[in-house]
Amino acid sequence: MTTYKKRGQTPFLVLRVPAVLVMVLGSAFALAQAPPPTAAGSKPVVYSAEVESIIHPVSAAFMIETIERADADNAALVLFTLRTPGGLVDSTRDIVTKMISAKTPVAVYVGPSGARAASAGFIITIAADIAAMAPGTHIGAAHPVSGGGAAMDETSSKKAAEDMAAYVRTIAAKRGRNAQLAEQAVLQSKAFTEEEALKAAPPLIDLIASSADDLLEKIDGRTVTRFDGRTIALRTSAAQVVDVEMTLRQRILSSIAHPNIAYILLSLGTLGLTIELWSPGAILPGVVGGLSLLLAFFALQVLPINYVGLLLMIFGLALFALEIKVTSYGLLTVGGIIALIFGSLMLIDSPAPELQLNPALVVSTVVGFTAIAGFLVRLAVAAQRTAPVSGAEGLVGERGEVLTPIAPGAPGSVRVHGEIWNAVASEPVSSGVRVIVTNLNGLTLTVRKE
Repeated sequence: MTTYKKRGQTPFLVLRVPAVLVMVLGSAFALAQAPPPTAAGSKPVVYSAEVESIIHPVSAAFMIETIERADADNAALVLFTLRTPGGLVDSTRDIVTKMISAKTPVAVYVGPSGARAASAGFIITIAADIAAMAPGTHIGAAHPVSGGGAAMDETSSKKAAEDMAAYVRTIAAKRGRNAQLAEQAVLQSKAFTEEEALKAAPPLIDLIASSADDLLEKIDGRTVTRFDGRTIALRTSAAQVVDVEMTLRQRILSSIAHPNIAYILLSLGTLGLTIELWSPGAILPGVVGGLSLLLAFFALQVLPINYVGLLLMIFGLALFALEIKVTSYGLLTVGGIIALIFGSLMLIDSPAPELQLNPALVVSTVVGFTAIAGFLVRLAVAAQRTAPVSGAEGLVGERGEVLTPIAPGAPGSVRVHGEIWNAVASEPVSSGVRVIVTNLNGLTLTVRKE
């Protein structure tokens, strides 16, 4: 079809094609710049996850993955229900870094009633876009301590405390929270109830909520200022809540990634394999020991391990095993006890008391190992002192009866252990006389009268 035009006029088809392209491109750009599903007319989505554990690489990975999923799905909010005694500084920093750079606002709710978010949990709470607590909860007590859980020397303590205090001050100030109280939580180990945290000027938290659902209702329509200065109006009323749970691997690791449990598994595993080596073919100790060691190594990979302490523990247990083979009059056992004690105390290398081994557990484990090793050594010594019951050694000293007369230079026969043997003697021995075996030469016994 031919299109005609008058001079000075633009054909209709020539105008229409660019207009359609502009409309298509404009629509695509609008979709690309459109707000997440929380815009008007759509149902908001909230990602919810519970964190009830020590803050370590496993819990940190879980929280970071939850935030990444929410960002990918354009969720309206990420809600963490937090209950923790504290944890590792490095894992805490990883979580906070992800929270402040996330596209999705993050709310941290310390609950339910009776829960706490201490130490590392306090830092995570004040770093959130929304910080909330349930009635009867508390936060704070974030003062750093030494790897053994005891007080550090003055210089090291001051350095660690000042570094952490500066960190929480900058986070609190950027979030519009009470930087002075946040600093006191670090420098003076202060803790705060939900009322004290809310009524401070400025407050440490944003609100008190009786439950996670109550929190979502209360923050609906609230405008939050992100760490980069952007403001977002939250839409959380009647939101679709997506519960996020740990993967199977994370659940297993989180369950056993406690220093005391890892220590028990390591001790049981080593003991089981040691018993299997002492008594080959027992099977059960070897199976239990192997499984325990695998689980222990699985847990130790996420705990801050001092490998010198681990080697000391293994060396101590090896000394226990050698005691049964080497006559040391107890010196190997004493060395094993000392190595096991020091290795246990050095095993976990962390400034968090929550990640330290329970001294009572260490003492009871060492005492138990000592008792077991002593019992097995006693059995071994008793077995070594028992007279042989087979072979040449088993015949010497045994009693028998002469069947045919024995004369010097003329062997006879005797019955010993129900068996008939050729026998010689240094003196004549008549039939029916009871004799004692004094030696064995090949298949000939040397006997004397009983």
